[in-house]
Amino acid sequence: MPRVSQDQLDARRQEILAAARACFARHGYEGATVRRLEEATGLSRGAIFHHFRDKDSLFLAVAEDDAAAMVETVARNGLVQVMRDLLARAISPDTTGWLGSQLEVSRRLRTDPAFAKRWAERSAAIAEATRERLVRQREAGVLREDVPIDVLAQFLELAYDGLVLHLAMGRPAGDLGPVLDLVEEAVRRR
Repeated sequence: MPRVSQDQLDARRQEILAAARACFARHGYEGATVRRLEEATGLSRGAIFHHFRDKDSLFLAVAEDDAAAMVETVARNGLVQVMRDLLARAISPDTTGWLGSQLEVSRRLRTDPAFAKRWAERSAAIAEATRERLVRQREAGVLREDVPIDVLAQFLELAYDGLVLHLAMGRPAGDLGPVLDLVEEAVRRR
């Protein structure tokens, strides 16, 4: 039997994550049954759960994957850039899946204490990346100094949450560029 390379295993894992993201977004966590996950991925449950211990681990991996990408963008370009990227991809099926995953994370945070405990570390990483970016921006003289960093971070997080909700509700995305400009101007030095 031929040996499967690590690159092939990693590629298969990413394929499973992409299909599972869409399945969770479309059906929610409970509705994304193993049968639906099999249909979405085109794989057997054995093949899926070779890569992930169980459905909960698969969902957490989808959410962690999204959070890691977000942390990377925030660290490099700030939370407003995450919002701009989201807006630019708002009509893409990947974005729809990502939005659905975000909403499902929010729901599970409210209803599943074990998930909330596991998720706290990921959430803290996003918040920390945002704060570190704001501190660097302030030190560079770009960020306003009359508002504490924590308040600016909360402001940006609320704007982000509002954008996610707006898009998840199917509202139009085309006219929000100037709104994000305003959000960015609100935190910049005057």
